[in-house]
Amino acid sequence: MVQQLVVVGSGVMGRGIAYVAAANGFEVTLVDIEQHLLASAQHELEAIADKAIIRGKLTAEEVDHLFNRLSYSTDLVGTVGQADLVIEAVPERLDIKRTVFETLDQQAPAHCVFATNTSTMSPTEIASFTKRPERVMAMHFFNPVHRMPLVELARGLETSEETVSICEDVARRMGKETVVIQEFPGFVTSRISALVGNEAFYMLQEGLGTPEEIDKAIKLGLNYPMGPFELGDLVGLDTRLNNLRYLHEKLGEKYRPAPLLEQYVKAGRLGRKSGRGVYDYSDSGVKTP
Repeated sequence: MVQQLVVVGSGVMGRGIAYVAAANGFEVTLVDIEQHLLASAQHELEAIADKAIIRGKLTAEEVDHLFNRLSYSTDLVGTVGQADLVIEAVPERLDIKRTVFETLDQQAPAHCVFATNTSTMSPTEIASFTKRPERVMAMHFFNPVHRMPLVELARGLETSEETVSICEDVARRMGKETVVIQEFPGFVTSRISALVGNEAFYMLQEGLGTPEEIDKAIKLGLNYPMGPFELGDLVGLDTRLNNLRYLHEKLGEKYRPAPLLEQYVKAGRLGRKSGRGVYDYSDSGVKTP
């Protein structure tokens, strides 16, 4: 049974996965290349835990236990030697993932399973960076991890049934629902989400409506919990653009990124993480651009 879990990458997704895993009894190490990135993750997770106490979701004692199970490290090589499962949550760049998985393959014990949190990329290709492709698959979590109930599990070409069962069990122990799908670019959720988000940018580019009006129409008319611009700002417009470029390459013209989205990213308007995306977050509020 998986008990020792390593999460590689302390960005929005990695820190969220580490938090939920530790909250549900796993011993977790969150790894990143720079100490200041880990300090930022720790600060945010402590804030999330404080809110959980206020809302009655966790007790102070449970939070203490959570953080006793969660550690931080910049030493990937020294960390994975005892891992049962490693979840990679680094940026969606194949060169970075290759470096991570080649290191994992050399340093992790033979029984260790590797999962990638990719939302679009091929777990088969990622598995090829190791000598154990049967022990690699995608575990796609959703943001914010502590609230979103689904983990999308995508098999690679050589993923074994044992690996699928292990990842299903881990997700369920984290309190998540799962779907198990075959690999295909974008899986289920990212293909739909990317289309909706990209089409919203085309609408904005065409002057069809303001961001607020388009978001409101989607939320109230289609019963989405968030509008496409709100979601894009949360995920990161650079992340959304990278996903669209990958899907455009693999699946064709319907995924061609809207020029306005590319313009926003060039301007550094990446969403909440940069203080401004479609909306302005500089004063902790949501405003029109």
